[in-house]
Amino acid sequence: MTKPDSRSLPSRRTFLGVAAATLAPACVHPGSSGGAVRAKVPADRAAGTPAPDVETLLGQMTLDEKIGQMTQIDKNALHGGREVHDLMVGSVLSGADSLPHPNAADTWAEMYDGYQSQALSTRLGIPMIYGVDAVHGHGGLKGSTIFPHHIGLGCTRSPETVQAAARVTAREVAGTGIDWTFAPCIAVVRDERWGRTYEGYGETPELAASLGAAAVRGFQNDVGDGVHPGATVDTSRIMACAKHFLGDGGTFGGKDQGDTRVSEEELRRLHLPGYIAAVKAGTATVMVSYSHWNGEPMHGNRHLITEVLKGELGFTGFVVSDWAAIDKMSPDYTQDIERSINAGIDMMMVPTPVDRCKEFQVKLKALVESGRVTPARIDDAVRRILTQKKRFGLWERPFTDRALTAEIGSPAHRAVARDAVAKSLVVLKNDGGVLPLTRSGRIHLAGFRADDMGVQCGGWSTAWRGHRGAITPGTTIRQGLTEAVGAGRLDFSKDGAGAERADVVVAVVGEDPYAEGGGDRADLALNKEDRALIETVKRTGKPMVVVLISGRPLILGDIVDSAKAVVAAWLPGTEGAGVADVLTGAVKPTGKLSCTWPRAMADVPINVGDAKYDPLFPYDHGLSW
Repeated sequence: MTKPDSRSLPSRRTFLGVAAATLAPACVHPGSSGGAVRAKVPADRAAGTPAPDVETLLGQMTLDEKIGQMTQIDKNALHGGREVHDLMVGSVLSGADSLPHPNAADTWAEMYDGYQSQALSTRLGIPMIYGVDAVHGHGGLKGSTIFPHHIGLGCTRSPETVQAAARVTAREVAGTGIDWTFAPCIAVVRDERWGRTYEGYGETPELAASLGAAAVRGFQNDVGDGVHPGATVDTSRIMACAKHFLGDGGTFGGKDQGDTRVSEEELRRLHLPGYIAAVKAGTATVMVSYSHWNGEPMHGNRHLITEVLKGELGFTGFVVSDWAAIDKMSPDYTQDIERSINAGIDMMMVPTPVDRCKEFQVKLKALVESGRVTPARIDDAVRRILTQKKRFGLWERPFTDRALTAEIGSPAHRAVARDAVAKSLVVLKNDGGVLPLTRSGRIHLAGFRADDMGVQCGGWSTAWRGHRGAITPGTTIRQGLTEAVGAGRLDFSKDGAGAERADVVVAVVGEDPYAEGGGDRADLALNKEDRALIETVKRTGKPMVVVLISGRPLILGDIVDSAKAVVAAWLPGTEGAGVADVLTGAVKPTGKLSCTWPRAMADVPINVGDAKYDPLFPYDHGLSW
């Protein structure tokens, strides 16, 4: 795809600079702004100014202003956004369910610009940065291009594909004004019972390193050598965030926010390489994990955050906490703040309510005044934050570039996603050459999941946990297959009714959407509804192709024996035509398993290199034709 040259695009200030400068504080109608209130901004700031010298700016800041920069608050805690000005916060975020209404690109952009005007109206006019969980496209935005989740991208084995997906994602995120994505997740997933399995590229550090670095490059689109002097102003660049530091994919029993019980040698061997690569790629930020390491909360681990990440790895960006994560450390909030800031966390996610945000700021100030947190530690944190704001041109281009807004969900972007989907599919079994589907004969497509956009997108898709239904525009697998073979050759049923009249039956089964700990499962077998569908299809005696829509390997039991072909389609996102491309032979399958496929729950966890290794399908397995 030929991408527009971002240097030829108008900057954010072109569209909103003068207008923002003349707007007095007034509530913009929630239907167009998500409830954000515009503040009066000096004309030069609104139009865009050269970034200041960081040390000079740091020297002008009061302690309150510095602590403000270290504070991140959720959009849902704001009432018009005046709090951005009053608390001088350095960052706002939208948690996965913290969305403007209506959920449309223009509303997002107006919301962002309203909050940014509040930041620019403060004494020093330091722009804020806005973060979202754009983990597989700008998933929170209805109408965006949603890509396969990381587990599918891991099966592509293609840094080029991952970088292209991240580049499209960055352009769509920036098209709503947003500057920062909490991605890539570079967890090395060692237990598929974990509810975040699909957020990692796979079970090996090599995949986390190669693909995580590619995602960073795609999001940030850096020019130069990592320091970026003279980099052209690119309105489509957004900050990446490598997460979750460290060992989140290795918790005991696959428990979300659990305890990773390994030696430091093992921690470094399995879980650190992805961060080494992300730091070398220039990631602007790193997010700390909710999880523990041998009983110690990662948010309080000075050795790993300061000595290893910032010292040994030479990370010069800033470290952000996870959502209200320090609250879980102990019953003493003051102690939690002291420990986590001294451990090396630079920006604290204090999402809701606004009173908690105020409490954090008051208590951190008291800790500095009492000597329990040094002014040098505060300055180090703020210097890191300001440096990244300068690096990404926030002073020069504080508002949304509406030329990028117009690109969101474009055919060109969806073509990139469709290609990624096709490359992510893994053909696990193909007896008798039943695939690709022949160009003659009738096909029966069975299972509601084949025609459900919410299911094929999974979690982090217009909602935190996602849900069934027509959540966003796109192409379902049914629509893609109909387009590929013609409506005259394809029948569809949710329950397999009428499948006996077909020459081949494609049964689509898998998982319902979920996210984080809500997806932790002790049993990875298919549910009763899907098993009943398989049994119905089996009774027809027709050749059966099973397509799995899931965020991890599932226990297949005798299904793998009764099916002629089995295809892992993972969570493909909005472009279900990419699945049809492989099933019909338009694209030759190249995907290879990024994780080992267990035979039974007794085998879990199972990973390549285990002393006892007898999987159903091994790591790197994948058929073609």
